[in-house]
Amino acid sequence: MALALFDLDNTLLAGDSDHEWGDFLADRGLVDAEAYRRANDAFYAQYQAGTLDIFAFLRFALEPLTRYPLDRLLAWRAEFLAERIQPLVLPAGRRLVEEHRAAGDTPVIITATHSFVTAPIAELFGVDALIATEPEFVDGRYTGEVAGTPCFREGKVTRLQAWLSDAGETLAGSHFYSDSRNDLPLLEQVTHPVAVDPDPALAETARSRNWPVQTLRAGDRLRPLDEAG
Repeated sequence: MALALFDLDNTLLAGDSDHEWGDFLADRGLVDAEAYRRANDAFYAQYQAGTLDIFAFLRFALEPLTRYPLDRLLAWRAEFLAERIQPLVLPAGRRLVEEHRAAGDTPVIITATHSFVTAPIAELFGVDALIATEPEFVDGRYTGEVAGTPCFREGKVTRLQAWLSDAGETLAGSHFYSDSRNDLPLLEQVTHPVAVDPDPALAETARSRNWPVQTLRAGDRLRPLDEAG
């Protein structure tokens, strides 16, 4: 049995759940819509360019969680999941997760997007193991701070290594599917790195290193697992 690691945003989803959550907050008037949307777009552009300051972004992204009680946040999250995330779930992504599960592998979603947003999305894919950035939660409320290491770039490797130790797992025979240049540190650690609908920088790296490239955006182009490793 091996691990099948999946990035979430723009890999299993046809979009970015972190950015979508920001837009949802702006659309609902839960933040200053114009200023928040402008900052949200700027941070997303930095992420795509590989220049994101993760701590600056998380100060921005986690602050709205501090404004409201948990029951209201959970109600809004349920609406967000139905309205914004369900339409982004890629059927080919679901099939890929299930192919690995049927092969006896353990699926794990590993994402920089914080767990308040991503925990119910992992449930949509039937994945119990989620490694995500963790927002600090104290006395029933979010503090706006990060608990531990953000699950981003080299932090994904750090967080995964801790999870492996706790779970008694290894990376022997592992796959990791990602779209982003930001995931190169982890792609370099696994047995079978796979670029999925990659950004230009990752596409170039995949070509230079002979990593397989596949799409989950068109079901008829999904490659079988024996071609993905």
